[in-house]
Amino acid sequence: MLGGYYGDDSPIAAFATVPGGSALTLIRCSGKGVLDLAARVFSAGEKLLRAKGNTIIHGWILAGDSPDGTRGEKIDEALVSVFRAPRSYTGEDGVDISCHGGAATSAAVMSALHAAGFRDALPGEFTFRAFLNGKMDLTRCESVLELVNARTQKARGNAVSRLSGVLENEINAVKKMLVEALAAAEIYLDYSEDEIGADPLEDAGMLPKRELAQEALARLRALAESWRMERIYQEGIPAVIAGRPNAGKSSLFNLLLKEERSIVTEIPGTTRDWIEAWVSAEGIPVRLFDTAGLRDSGDPVEAIGVERSRRLLESAELALYLIDGAQGIASEDLAFIDEIAALQKPLITLWNKIDLAPLPSESARETWGKRVLGISAKTGEGVAELTAAIAGAARETAGGLDGAAAVGTARQKDLVEAAAVALEDALLLADRGEPLDVIAPLLREAVNLLGEITGEVSTADVLEEMFEKFCVGK
Repeated sequence: MLGGYYGDDSPIAAFATVPGGSALTLIRCSGKGVLDLAARVFSAGEKLLRAKGNTIIHGWILAGDSPDGTRGEKIDEALVSVFRAPRSYTGEDGVDISCHGGAATSAAVMSALHAAGFRDALPGEFTFRAFLNGKMDLTRCESVLELVNARTQKARGNAVSRLSGVLENEINAVKKMLVEALAAAEIYLDYSEDEIGADPLEDAGMLPKRELAQEALARLRALAESWRMERIYQEGIPAVIAGRPNAGKSSLFNLLLKEERSIVTEIPGTTRDWIEAWVSAEGIPVRLFDTAGLRDSGDPVEAIGVERSRRLLESAELALYLIDGAQGIASEDLAFIDEIAALQKPLITLWNKIDLAPLPSESARETWGKRVLGISAKTGEGVAELTAAIAGAARETAGGLDGAAAVGTARQKDLVEAAAVALEDALLLADRGEPLDVIAPLLREAVNLLGEITGEVSTADVLEEMFEKFCVGK
């Protein structure tokens, strides 16, 4: 089995699904000569070779030809989907083998493919080949990985938007503006004023088609800002449930998860260490932590848990502070609220057990923080309002930007920001009356940076680093 590298067209194979105790396993194959190699280990090999693209053939995966020319033993019954270039995911000839999902079965099928001449695909190599063969640009390629990693329906929807070309179209539209502005500048540099006619720079601040450059800059700034919200949709925010012992933190944690994850008892100090789980708040992934009750304790184990809770609060992006409404607010609660406020992070103060004790008046709540909600971790009252408050706090942290076209990776954001900086410099130099031959290279730099986002301008090392983050099989 030969080792491969990104950019060759050798036949590759990889599990597209996780092999194991499932009904089916899908093995994806692509590359030069893939149909001939697959036919060697398929009982209906001749039928496979004659098959049209986008058709499915039934047969048996075989161990391969024996030295005496006979076909090998049957390994598994399978369906083979045939794809012919360029109408395939990669743009190459390909086959998808659907076999039974047992670990031993799928491993035997893969061994037969190795013996026939396939090599293991590198991480993301199928998508890499799709990019090389013009099936998708880099923004669409990266959206494939976003789809695989999406934790919420909102994250999935945003990734699908980019896979559909929304970001690519926006980048290309901005780039078209800059190319037009650059072309106008280069025409002015290449020809004399007498050949051009009227001086195009008289009302353009030393930059022809200045309005296009300004509009492009505004759109680039909006794209750069969009990453703040997209990052939250993809990575989520850590939120810590804090409060004194027996305030109902574990009950609230279980309620938000809709399952019994934390142990709930009436004994204070039951939770000794933090527990975490992912929940969704209006499409925003939230990494929720149930923590030990905040109090001074002589129990060394509980004291360690309290200290860990404090460290989590320091690193979290959102704090949910729970007050036991049945006991009323205590001086320790106010001290902890002040402590969290000093960390300068969003705080939602919750008056728990509202089914037993009504929420105090607004004047009584003035020092509890700007977001105070009544909730019952027992009955679920107030959970919808809490979910909305969590989502609102996350959007507020991100700046609240949630547009149609948005960047989906830090790489895209960095390149958009760099292009915006180059364009800002060009406009600043134009305002200062600097010569056009100093300004034009900055416009060209911005155009090239946008080309890197879509992959029109790319280098092998950058591409390899990007696709290595993908899972094998994509």
